[in-house]
Amino acid sequence: MYEFTPLGWLKHCVLHPVEGFEDLRWKKQGSMKIALIIVFFLFVAMVVDRQLTGFQFNNAYVKVFNVVPLIVQSVVYYFTWVLGNWSICTLLDGEGTFRKIAIYSAYALVPYIVCTFISVFLSNLLVQEESIWITAISALGIGWSVILMIQAMKAAHQYSFTKTLGSIILTLVAMLLILFLAILLLSLFQQVYVFGYSVYTEIAYRIRG
Repeated sequence: MYEFTPLGWLKHCVLHPVEGFEDLRWKKQGSMKIALIIVFFLFVAMVVDRQLTGFQFNNAYVKVFNVVPLIVQSVVYYFTWVLGNWSICTLLDGEGTFRKIAIYSAYALVPYIVCTFISVFLSNLLVQEESIWITAISALGIGWSVILMIQAMKAAHQYSFTKTLGSIILTLVAMLLILFLAILLLSLFQQVYVFGYSVYTEIAYRIRG
């Protein structure tokens, strides 16, 4: 059995997904600190992709930069995935804990993050006719991360391949429900705030009058 540093375990999982996550589980390794750093770099990668991609390839560049959508697409989606997967797999007798799902999921995102940075760098060097290289690297990052995520969830919960795919599909459904309920809750809080502020304003106006 292998013995690695925390970063060594990350590299082992990324380069050897089939045995890497199983070894990680067996040795009870994995760093929550590294996982959170990875999520931070996921957010950074999205900001860099939005703002620093070469102008020939950047259709999303805006002069007024709004960071909120990127936080949602990175940090919020990540924690929603972890919560959704933990909820679903608890019902399906999965062995993965919330902490384990969070760590394994973050490790699986590394290829996507790395390839995003590489794509942005190349977009400032290549011309439009060479865009196939950027597309290929982006596809490699996404595909590699998808493979890692499937293997990570398979190892975390000790599912079969088929059950792993089923749990991932149910997790995506759970994510939609969680986000929908979160939007409804925020809308409700906003309405309560507006109502409370209106009452306060009316009372203050009558007292001064």
